[in-house]
Amino acid sequence: MATTNSLHHHHHSSPYTPHRHNLQSQFAPTSLSLKQPTSAATFSLICSASSSSAAVSAVSTTNASAATAETATIFDVLENHLVSQNFRQADEETRRLLIQIAGEAAVKRGYVFFSEVKSISTEDLQAIDNLWTKHSDGRFGYSVQRKIWLKVKKDFTRFFVKVEWMKLLDTEVVQYGYRAFPDEFKWELNDDTPLGHLPLTNALRGTQLLKCVLSHPAFAAATDDNSGETEDELNRGVAVAKEQTAVEADKRVFKTNYTF
Repeated sequence: MATTNSLHHHHHSSPYTPHRHNLQSQFAPTSLSLKQPTSAATFSLICSASSSSAAVSAVSTTNASAATAETATIFDVLENHLVSQNFRQADEETRRLLIQIAGEAAVKRGYVFFSEVKSISTEDLQAIDNLWTKHSDGRFGYSVQRKIWLKVKKDFTRFFVKVEWMKLLDTEVVQYGYRAFPDEFKWELNDDTPLGHLPLTNALRGTQLLKCVLSHPAFAAATDDNSGETEDELNRGVAVAKEQTAVEADKRVFKTNYTF
């Protein structure tokens, strides 16, 4: 039986080899919920303005502008990568963002526990997903992955095959193995790129993290609206019947080891 490869993330010399990778990211902790502190200049304005209403208006405008700028900055790097079609960099930035928006504990730890996903706001996850879908013509994103996951009855083995995180091995017995990161993944958007291929999600501790992300309320409404989408539309030319038959036939020899 061929040894399965592992899909790992970017923080090791070979992030998707069977080395430990826990959605690590090196960056300064930043909280989405923090507001910019009132500056000395603004405080002075409040104290010295002849019109209290004008002072309050100025402070409100300053705080609103600061909050807007902060929120925009959080997702700007991801958007820039996606606009430039730098999908590998966008994938790495997405992992960094997930850690950041999961909270201080995740930031200190360097990776996200599946139990922390529920604390991530709907707005933040939708912001990330909307950027992916917008700049991939609807081919990438968590909401796209969720639809595929539901179509295969939440079977992660079949899901990994469909999004091509796994590949059919050249062996006498039908076997699937994890793709080697990064060379065997598809970082360009073309007709051969499978739906839902990006962004990648670490499953070193099992599939609970990915399951929680795909089950998040942020994506429920969007996928319910597209429940009538056909299998052919989801696969864009992928040989569905062949893949499903191969996986079913190989359940005796296929190791469901989701150590990305």
